[in-house]
Amino acid sequence: MKKILTIAGSDCSGGAGIQADIKTITMHGMYAMSAITALTAQNTTGVYAISNCTPEFVKNQLDCIFNDIRPDAVKIGMVSEVEIIDAIAQKLTEHKAVNIVADPVMVATSGSRLISESAEKALLTRLLPLADIITPNLEEAKALTGINIRTKEDMETAAKALAEQLPCAIVIKGGHLDDTADDLLYDCGKAIWIRGERIDNPNTHGTGCTFSSAIACSLALTGDKARAVENAKKYLSGTIRAKLDLGKGRGPLCHNYELSSVEI
Repeated sequence: MKKILTIAGSDCSGGAGIQADIKTITMHGMYAMSAITALTAQNTTGVYAISNCTPEFVKNQLDCIFNDIRPDAVKIGMVSEVEIIDAIAQKLTEHKAVNIVADPVMVATSGSRLISESAEKALLTRLLPLADIITPNLEEAKALTGINIRTKEDMETAAKALAEQLPCAIVIKGGHLDDTADDLLYDCGKAIWIRGERIDNPNTHGTGCTFSSAIACSLALTGDKARAVENAKKYLSGTIRAKLDLGKGRGPLCHNYELSSVEI
């Protein structure tokens, strides 16, 4: 069984963060482990409080994981402070982690900011260079490059700009475009478009977390970046298409949509 580690924040409402990652990894038939970077008080209507773990505690979690059950892939989500970013970068380097997928979480689906401005530079210069794949959405790609993205051509321009700074594959998610839901995989100077249908469902809380975790699962299994992104896109579309409707705001996905009902 493949083992997947998620390094991210906790979402007490279960739709995003560690909780979404564990659901995704489990639905891929793999073993989920987690190093929590922060506790959040949030739900479908917004993020109301954040309590960060100490860098030392994050290091302790990572040592416990790598020294006992070594991950086949690592997904990185919410990291909101420079010191935590440094701690993660140090331990991933020390333990020679492989198949790293980093989701540069900056803004929640609800619009709430999840990372300090001072941490953005540290994320770009210290943590993202360790990744094999990064998965920014349009707003995150804009924050990382300064490029305002409205079209697929803008996505390619931003991907090329990121590729000049980072040695990894870049997936810019196009779910917020007006006329398409296609994602762009840019790797080794080659642009590959991953086609996606636009599904009429406002409940998309945790899509970024789910997508990056699904990529990590497929990357651990195949080692093929394009195939991993395609598989993750297919899984994510299924979680949205199931149209789970919970909460008063932008609701969560149906991670277990493929399970049949259990009769009791």
